[in-house]
Amino acid sequence: MYHSVGDCADDPYRVTVTPERLDRQLHWLRRRGLRGVSVAELLAARARDGGRDLVGLTFDDGYADFLDNALPLLERWGCTATLFVLPGRLGGDNAWDPLGPRKPLLTADGIRRVADAGVEIGSHGLTHVDLTRADDALLTAETTESRALLEELTGQPVTGFCYPYGTVDRRAVDAVRDAGYGYACAIDPGRLNGPHVLPRVHVGQNDTAVRLFLKRRLHRLRRRPVEGL
Repeated sequence: MYHSVGDCADDPYRVTVTPERLDRQLHWLRRRGLRGVSVAELLAARARDGGRDLVGLTFDDGYADFLDNALPLLERWGCTATLFVLPGRLGGDNAWDPLGPRKPLLTADGIRRVADAGVEIGSHGLTHVDLTRADDALLTAETTESRALLEELTGQPVTGFCYPYGTVDRRAVDAVRDAGYGYACAIDPGRLNGPHVLPRVHVGQNDTAVRLFLKRRLHRLRRRPVEGL
């Protein structure tokens, strides 16, 4: 789970890695015979009882720096990824973060360019709200309407969703499934399980080779196998 790729000098939420760090992390994967792919590609491979050499790479929020800083590195190392974006904040910024610098988000044209480069586009909701606190109308807008807007924008099916803040409950899971998504990413889903609450591990600026090795090993030990995969 990544977010922004750029200058991390002022980064109170630890959501940024520098391009240099991402380059080394992708190199680390490739040296071990692993390849970063979109979540959709990973799940398709797992459905065929394959994918043991694949790692799902996700980038949350749709920061504008993905296009200039992350995409060239993914292409350099033969990787792809899933980018979860907010169609209700196109060309805006991370206004939901009260601390830290304002980071610009991709415009509609930027998202289309990313999609045309082979990166999977998924929904992060409309505006980055905690779905566990949303009323019924807002929950529908954040799930169903965001998917429709992204499919219109990209001209491609949108099958993946990512819960803002990683917060999720059964009601949010049901709303995402009912909206037609084939999978959804969480962080630590607790007792919830299945393809609509996929667990992820955060990767940050301090994650060197040793930390990546430990995180990968601990993720496998701490997370239950996903039901249905």
